[in-house]
Amino acid sequence: MKDNRFVKGRLKSLGYSVKGAYKLITSEHSIMVQFFLGIAMTIAGFFFTISATEWMLQIFAIGLVLAIEGANTAVEKICDFIHPDYHERIGFIKDIASGAVCFAALAAIAVGTIIYYPKVALLF
Repeated sequence: MKDNRFVKGRLKSLGYSVKGAYKLITSEHSIMVQFFLGIAMTIAGFFFTISATEWMLQIFAIGLVLAIEGANTAVEKICDFIHPDYHERIGFIKDIASGAVCFAALAAIAVGTIIYYPKVALLF
């Protein structure tokens, strides 16, 4: 007899994930900005008819930035919950999490530049 609890558990986890993604997109301004940029880059991909490899790199870059931004938000919320007032060590932790977002964003900018610079240069 097949045990359906595994599937039900995975579907329940997926529901929590979708709920969390929705909360991020609708409540966190930094995620809203990154999500909008991801949509803009997706539209640009269709406009410039980028290759399958370029699509993979772009999707990975967008996903990486959104994922790291989400992790940064979680770290900040935990830090604020643990110590609501300013604390030097909490500030250090939050700065490190924000720095991770910076690295992901710089990598995404590099990917976007490599993909789109040659295409935009042909327009001019």
